[in-house]
Amino acid sequence: MKRSRNDIDDLDRKVILELQEDARRPYKEIAKKLKVSEGTIRNRVNRLVDRGVLKLQARVDPFAFPHKISALLAVSLKERESDTTMAEIEKIPCITSVWNATGRYDLFCEVMVDSLEDLNEILFRRVLRDIKGIASTETFVTLCSRTKYFKLS
Repeated sequence: MKRSRNDIDDLDRKVILELQEDARRPYKEIAKKLKVSEGTIRNRVNRLVDRGVLKLQARVDPFAFPHKISALLAVSLKERESDTTMAEIEKIPCITSVWNATGRYDLFCEVMVDSLEDLNEILFRRVLRDIKGIASTETFVTLCSRTKYFKLS
């Protein structure tokens, strides 16, 4: 049976779990814990990154920045052509992630901005208004989270 690009085996899963706990942990420590060589860990991580299964990034707690506002945008599309709209939204610098979903809304976007005025600018004055295919949006300002981290924009 041919493996898809996203198939991972037990060792891959263990490596990912170790990196989720501490992405800065040396490969040598992970290798010792998992009883494999350091080269095996390095090769596994590189392969997972190359296949798009794993991404190692620095993320920030948006609540550690008192002058940042994080929000979740729910987007309804005029037509079911989400790929084009997603690609346009992904180009917006303050958008930290975009995904399509089932349910009432077609897309969800995470955004981190410097002020409510910036959020208003994105929603109503220029940015999203200029993207074709968006029928409506609903915005949820994030008040707190113990688990959510964003890319700093």
